[in-house]
Amino acid sequence: MDIPKAKLPKALDIPQIYFRPPTPDVPAYKPMIIPPADLERPEDTEAEETSEEPEAPTLKIPVLDIQMPIPETAVVVTAVTTAVIAVATTTITQSLFEPIKKKVQKQLQSKVNKWKENQKKKKDLLTESKEQEENLKKNK
Repeated sequence: MDIPKAKLPKALDIPQIYFRPPTPDVPAYKPMIIPPADLERPEDTEAEETSEEPEAPTLKIPVLDIQMPIPETAVVVTAVTTAVIAVATTTITQSLFEPIKKKVQKQLQSKVNKWKENQKKKKDLLTESKEQEENLKKNK
């Protein structure tokens, strides 16, 4: 007896992927050496004289005879950077939000105008009805 055999295609050749597990970067630090609390200077050494901090630079204003201290460079750079960023942000956002503001104001104003007209119409109708009631009372 002939039994039919199925012709199957050959299996796909899938390349093998080699996976290397990740290696962590372990943080390292330089150990900090803390001196003991009872640390003293050796007897045969002399204490080092500490020098005073230099005076801050000043600017003399001749007409007023005032000495103005000059701030450090880092302070000036920080202040200037902050001011420039603030002005740039304000300028950019103002130009972006101005058209939106105008459209919203226009829509709100139209809504307020409609509301005022409705209030005026209600008031007119109310006065007319009162006048009609008064005329009916007079006619009777």
